[in-house]
This record gives sequence, structure tokens and C-alpha cells, in this order.
Amino acid sequence: MEIINVLLAEDDENLGSLLKEYLIAKGYHTDWFINGDIAYKNFIKNHYDLCILDVMMPVKDGISLAKDIRMLNATLPIIFLTAKSQKEDILEGFKAGCDDYITKPFSMEELLYRIEAILRRTHLQPSKQNEFTLGKFQFHSDKQVLLLGKNETKLTTKESDLLKLLCLNKNMVLERNFALKTIWIDDNYFNARSMDVYIAKLRKYLKADSSIEIMNIHGKGFKLIEKQ
Repeated sequence: MEIINVLLAEDDENLGSLLKEYLIAKGYHTDWFINGDIAYKNFIKNHYDLCILDVMMPVKDGISLAKDIRMLNATLPIIFLTAKSQKEDILEGFKAGCDDYITKPFSMEELLYRIEAILRRTHLQPSKQNEFTLGKFQFHSDKQVLLLGKNETKLTTKESDLLKLLCLNKNMVLERNFALKTIWIDDNYFNARSMDVYIAKLRKYLKADSSIEIMNIHGKGFKLIEKQ
């Protein structure tokens, strides 16, 4: 399946970080930029299949960014994120060339449905990756199996879901709250302690290969490292 490259421009660091991790977990390669100017400079250098743009951003706003993108690519799908809901702003967004418009606050699921609807129209679909190589290990998330040579470890659903999130974010920080809300739905104290137990179990399974490590990132979350 083809990997979909998403450009995300959002100046709210908390929302931008959560959106990036959520989209990566759903199979979209996502680059996140904190203002429209940086986003445009990277748009010129890289290939993207979809743009998600916050309307109100410093340096270059989403409307201006969309107009600049449209000068270079007339058909690239664009979704606007905004706190505005007035009819005039929605019309301005469509005049700038957006394909869809979602008003804050919104659910991650609603954004995902809108993305998928646009991609169906453009005949693109995200990669549904279920097989991962981790050093000497092979991990099949759909079968919930971790293989080391002929040795097979059967994982529970939560162990498999957590390891898949770590794999999709390999060498990047997987934020605790994002993992909790994705797998446990609620990021309360008891679920957080439960996740720590599952992290310890995954470390035990992976210790047979010293090149693989799940690091604690203080105050943020975890990072799955594959040492070269």
C-alpha cells in the first residue's frame, strides 16, 4: 500500500503534537510545522499527498499558505483547522482552495473520517502496516506475535497495540497521554500505572536483543530505540 505523506501546519504545540502522533499511528507519514512560513519552505522541498492547515498561525496564516500551495499544485487535498465558524471565513477558506473545513474543537475520529473521504476521492489510501522488523525480532501486530528466530512470543491485545504504537513512532517520543487515550481511552492514574506494567513486559520480551531499547523520556513518554 502507498504511504501517504501529510503536511500539518498548526501553531498550538499540544494539538500539533497530538495530531502528528495520532496520524502516524493511523499509518500516515506526518511532518508537523509550527507556522505557515516554515511549512511552505518544507512544502517546496518535499512531496506531500495532503495538507492540514490551521487558519490562524503566526508569520504566515493558513489562508495565505493555501493560496501559495495552490500556485504550485492545483489538486493537492487541503483541510483547514480553525476556531472560526462564521460563514464568511468558511467561504474564504474554500476560495483559497481548501477541500474541507473542520472547526475546533473537533474529535480526532472526525478529522480521520474527513481525511479518508478526501483520499477515497483522490484514490489514495494510507499504509496499513502490520509487520515490523526490530533488530533480530519480527513483529506481526495483526497476529499479536513477536518472533526471534524460531522462538514465538504471543502478545496480549494491549501489549501488541502498545508495541505497534512504539514501532510506528520508532526513534521518536511516544507521548504518554497519547498512548493512554489511544489504547486505554482514558489517561487516568490507574491506566497510567497499567501502561507502565505493559512497558516493563515489552522490555522483558525485547531484552534478548541488546540493540533494542524502550527508553523513558522524563515528563513526556517513551522512545523505542534501535541502535545501529
